[in-house]
Amino acid sequence: FLDPEGVPFYGGTYFPPESRGGMPGFRLLLLRIAELWRDQRLDVAKQAGELTEELARQAKVQPGQAMPDAALFPRTLAQLRAGFDATWGGFGPAPKFPPSMTLGLILRRGTHEDQRMARRTLDAMRDGGMFDHLGGGFARYSVDTRWLVPHFEKMLYDNAQLAVAYLEAFQAAGDPRDEAVVRATLDYLLRDLRDEAGGFHASEDADSEGEEGRFYVFTPGDVREALGVDADRFCAAFGITDDGNFEHGTSVVHRFSATTSLPPEDDARLRERLRIWRDRRVRPGKDDKVVAAWNGLALSALAKAAAALDEPRYLEAATACAAFIERELWRGDHLLRIWRRGQAATPGFLEDYAAVAGALVDLFEADFDPRWLRLAERIAEAMRARFEDAEQGGFLATEAGQGDMLLRLKPGFDNALPSGNTLAALALLRLARHLERDDFRVSAERTLSCFGPWMERAPRAFTGMLGALDLALSEPVEIVVVGALSHPATKSLLKEARSRFLPNAVTSCAEPGSPLPLHQDRGLLGGAPCAFVCRNRTCSSPLAAPDALASLPP
Repeated sequence: FLDPEGVPFYGGTYFPPESRGGMPGFRLLLLRIAELWRDQRLDVAKQAGELTEELARQAKVQPGQAMPDAALFPRTLAQLRAGFDATWGGFGPAPKFPPSMTLGLILRRGTHEDQRMARRTLDAMRDGGMFDHLGGGFARYSVDTRWLVPHFEKMLYDNAQLAVAYLEAFQAAGDPRDEAVVRATLDYLLRDLRDEAGGFHASEDADSEGEEGRFYVFTPGDVREALGVDADRFCAAFGITDDGNFEHGTSVVHRFSATTSLPPEDDARLRERLRIWRDRRVRPGKDDKVVAAWNGLALSALAKAAAALDEPRYLEAATACAAFIERELWRGDHLLRIWRRGQAATPGFLEDYAAVAGALVDLFEADFDPRWLRLAERIAEAMRARFEDAEQGGFLATEAGQGDMLLRLKPGFDNALPSGNTLAALALLRLARHLERDDFRVSAERTLSCFGPWMERAPRAFTGMLGALDLALSEPVEIVVVGALSHPATKSLLKEARSRFLPNAVTSCAEPGSPLPLHQDRGLLGGAPCAFVCRNRTCSSPLAAPDALASLPP
């Protein structure tokens, strides 16, 4: 609640319609606020000043002087082990949110035993009710500790990050079930969230017809109507019972309590039949605005999957999304945040610039069109000019001079999304390696130094930024492939590089004579495509055989 000058004097995150559980009902709260404003105006003004001072105090980031060293990783992993739910996976009690960034950090820095934490969590999220076994994609979070009953809302940013988490797990261990989740999740984005213009809509609601989950849950009778003689087998395989596990005797589709399993061909066929039957229901409402930052995350997921899985559909969608952002949201020197039905608005925040710049690097590493690398460079330069704290390091969330902002925050905590500073550090570090831009590297390292004391104090709140720290501390590795993309030998070399989990390497491919910095003085080997693996700017001899590339350590 704000006074006429826009200064807050009271606030909260949730108020029920009627008072319950010690929380004031929203109607009662409105009456009380009106009464205070009418009868105790001076007290309200004083409270507004005190609240503003407290918000400013909490928002202040006392910058560190140096990046944390690698000793922070084992300490973080020890904290994760202490909070790990060994039975059901995940970290901490219910409600359980998908820990995508934490899983990425474990894959990068965890011991063999730590990898089991990631594996259990990935398996539990896949088999539980948070994953939509019919239509693909994940719900927002699980209300219980078992990942069984979800809050049914589906967010673009969750699904983009989870697709990457399962893709990295697939690259690291080769489990085909992880690949299946990646494909189901990205296919959901393409089928249900993609705008005709090329961007992706923000979310789908939890409710339809006034009830949460109504679209997604089933009774055995529903399944019999849809599948006929196959219904009993399906119900047994996916935990749909007469008693139900959700409201009104309905069941969330899941695999935990399966009393049997279906042959793979029947499993896929019956899930698709039931999905088509389900689509006759009233769908949940959709938030059809296109958000730049969230589309950056989706673009990253599609581009990475296109490369790793050699899937042209994902590359086509990623290219269309990037073209949409360039056409509809990029104005040559600044980025807009929101687009809906042909209209773009709202100055971009730090997270928009950073997510889009990083995603364009991912797209370049998928199709190797220099256009995307140059656009990423321009957006990164605009980000530094508009948001960077030149004095103390790091980036502010908003531009200077925005009159409707009470405070200019410097976001560092990784929550449902990576923080703007996490995204900025990642994008700048990778661009620095591709373009040999030392100024980008310095900005990223100053960002990590700025938040160093915070990462030391509460590393579990910075697992995304710790991924950026891992990139900054790791030996720079570039895989440079010289040859035409259409050449079979080029394809073989790229396939080998892309099939492996190499989170801190950057990959570039071009024909001889490319002006890209990583390709200077790099030529064919006896007229044939070849690869160079460079570490700390010291490069291997040209490698012509994929087997030679595979033998190199990660």
